Amino acid sequence: MGEDRSIVEAKEVLRIEAESILHLIDKVGDSFVQAVDMIYRSQGRVIVAGIGKSGLIGRKIVATMTSTGTQALFLHPVEGLHGDLGIVTKEDVLLAISHSGETTELNMIMDRICELGVPSIAFTGNLTSTLARLCNVVIDVGVAKEACPFGLAPTSSSTAALAMGDALAVALIHRRNFQEKDFYKFHPGGSLGSRLRSKVRDVMLSGKLIPRVGSEALLFDAIREMDEKNKGFVLVTENDGALLGILTDGDIRRLVRTGRDFHKERIASLMTRNPKTVRENLSVAQAIEYMQRDEITTLAVTDAANRLQGYIHLHDLLGRGGTLKITLTD
Repeated sequence: MGEDRSIVEAKEVLRIEAESILHLIDKVGDSFVQAVDMIYRSQGRVIVAGIGKSGLIGRKIVATMTSTGTQALFLHPVEGLHGDLGIVTKEDVLLAISHSGETTELNMIMDRICELGVPSIAFTGNLTSTLARLCNVVIDVGVAKEACPFGLAPTSSSTAALAMGDALAVALIHRRNFQEKDFYKFHPGGSLGSRLRSKVRDVMLSGKLIPRVGSEALLFDAIREMDEKNKGFVLVTENDGALLGILTDGDIRRLVRTGRDFHKERIASLMTRNPKTVRENLSVAQAIEYMQRDEITTLAVTDAANRLQGYIHLHDLLGRGGTLKITLTD
């Protein structure tokens, strides 16, 4: 019994696309060197433009460049025709991607790019196309055939453009002497990733670090506690430690406008009751999802009896400090 037809077809697609990339090797020459030099010497950014699958490939090239030391932005040609072309300066370099080289909207913004005197690079499979004529440097990313059986859906051609984009980004890494230590500056995900896999109990702040007051506390006392702990909130608990509510610096700002007497008002009548909570065995990644879903930055950690165990703050988890500090005088 032979291989399943799906397996045969998949292998053929991979073979065609692999060959398409391999055929690019012989096309890397003077124009590629000119493109690297053009980007390296520019004082601006690489503006990448393309539509459809070429646009998606362009966005990926932007992501690769920005994470490896080359400033880049994606410009959708249609948006460029309606005002976004204003982001392009003479210091930038435009990288235009179109397999046919005859994408109408892309070539329309190319006319304006030429008027601005912005240096340009084309990734195209048609060296006699309009796009090729308009650009200063043309890099051939043409393929013999698409992996699509009808030759219609961009498959091999988009893979080839992506591979050439990677080649350009990596060449710039070497040209800029971009080091591993520089890479980690743009990718805090190593330490963040480890943190996300932790449990809430491993990262929560507890004990005396919790900004907290009792339910009978005056508003003034709550603000003092918020100020001393240098956090943008204070948690309110019963005598047995059960969580009752939360008061944030945003609440304080709103209360100031109402003319409240901070020395007489009790916090129990002003706090937000039943704040969002999590259990200590929840993963940090899940806790962050909850914060983003509910558009909050703080979660109280409670046990099964709703007793306060600690808290986590989004800024602490993501390594970005900064909360409002309110200075009080008696």
